[in-house]
Formats: sequence, C-alpha cells, structure tokens
Amino acid sequence: MEAGESMEQEYYKVASNPFIPDTDSEPVPMQVLFAGESQTKPAHRLGPKVYDFYLMHIVLSGHGTYSAGGEQHRLGPGHTFLIRPEQLISYESDGASPWRYRWVAFRGDHIPLLLQQAGFASEREIAYLPDIRKAALLFHRIYEALRHGRPSASLQAMGSLHMLLASYSEALLPLSPTARHSKQKESDRLYQQVVHYLSTQYTHPVSIEAMAETLGYNRAYLSRLFKRQTGLSPVTFLLRLRLDKARHMLRERPELTIEQVAASVGIQDALYFSKQFRNIHGQSPTSYRQDMLNTPD
Repeated sequence: MEAGESMEQEYYKVASNPFIPDTDSEPVPMQVLFAGESQTKPAHRLGPKVYDFYLMHIVLSGHGTYSAGGEQHRLGPGHTFLIRPEQLISYESDGASPWRYRWVAFRGDHIPLLLQQAGFASEREIAYLPDIRKAALLFHRIYEALRHGRPSASLQAMGSLHMLLASYSEALLPLSPTARHSKQKESDRLYQQVVHYLSTQYTHPVSIEAMAETLGYNRAYLSRLFKRQTGLSPVTFLLRLRLDKARHMLRERPELTIEQVAASVGIQDALYFSKQFRNIHGQSPTSYRQDMLNTPD
C-alpha cells in the first residue's frame, strides 16, 4: 500500500432467494440462488474448491488472482470471472489492494445457452468491461430484490439477471472471434432477420416500413437485398407465408370458417384472402379444404 492510501474496511453481505423450487420434482429453466457484495480482507483466499452452481463476480476495485484449468489470471476493476458448476477453481485477493466485488449465483437448464448468448462461450470465463456502471448496478438490483424478500423477489432477480447477461452480450460479442471473423454475407443475415421477423409477426398487421426500422435498415435497401437473396419482395414473401400457414389451418382446423382462417393469418379481408389463395394455389380455400377432407389418410 502506498503512503496516503487507506485500506477499505472489510465487509460481507449476502441475500438468498427465499423462493427456491424443488429441483428434484421438476426441472428449473433458470433460478437465482443468492447475491452479495464484499470488501475482502488482504490475501483472502477461497479454494481450491468446486461449486454445484454458476457463480459470477464483477470486480469493483482492488486486485486479486483467479485460477482455473491450470491458468492464473490477475484481475482488477472492470474484470468479471465466471465459475461454472463442478469447475475446480481458487481465487485470492491481493495482499496490499484487496478486491471489492459483487457476485450472483444461479443455476438452471437454460443457463448454458443464455451464457453463450451473453458472450461467455464454453472456453470463456474472464471478461473485461471498460465501463462497469450498468453491470454493477444490475448485480446490486439482484441483491436488493432478494434482500427485501417480497413475493416477486425471484422474478425480479431473474429479470435483472437477464438484463445483466444482455449487458455483457452488448460488450463482449462484437469482440468475439466468431463475430470478428464471420464470413456470413450481409444479405444472408438480413434474410434470416426478415424471415424471423415475419414468421413471428405474420398474424398481426405488418408494416414493411416498421419492420425495416426495427431491423435498422432503410426500406428500399432492405427490400433490394432481400429480393436479391430470395427473388421475392418482403411483401410477396409475407403473403406466401400467410397463405402457407392458411393451408395448414384449412387442413387441420375444419371447424374454422374461411373468414376465421384468414383473420388468423393476418388477412382481415376474406375476399382478398380467397382471391390470393386461388392465385397462388389454383383453387379456392373452400375447394382446397374439401379436397383435403376427401383425401384418404
């Protein structure tokens, strides 16, 4: 410690989730177990040990060493280290400038995918955020939700954990080797984005202008790239998608009227629906349904 510096007084505070489900009776997609904050004492050491849950720390100040998989990492303010279940690890605060950090423990069947989406691929356990204010606040919100122990505590904690992982995604994924070296063409990405958007929104009135704005493209540019990729404009693709969904409903839902099928696929005008269905499939919706009902299985 340099002259003039003062050692922060050590403290430890933790809050547990008061609503932990019985994992033996049913699978748990995602569950926050506990969260806390600590100003560690000099040379404070944990491990070597393993946990049976995920444990994520963010370093607010001070320094220390994290060891896992035979590798040792010197970590300071802005660093995050993620401990995975059954991973043999140890970590120790610096003797002169010990860590102050926040942490959250969690588990669940959906966690591996969420961590991957956040930028923590299977080989990644260390991350650095130049600006930790947003992430640090979300760690604290998880702690506060559990500390107050309201009936909504578990849901609030999970919501903040989702937001926390999203903040890491924003910071980490643009830096990942996969993102940097991706050879996927912009037209390929755009095609996937448009197909996903239309496939989830086709039951509602869809504005191509609104879709382009949502995806961050100029409408003319979006339409041009999409047509180059598919041979169809987004409007034509949407119509064909709706009519394909309608064919399925005509076969599988005989109790629905033609008007109800049309409305269910996002077309409010039954006459327009019938006309377009005939143009694409060569027969009216009613004739198509009758043919399907008369066709032996």
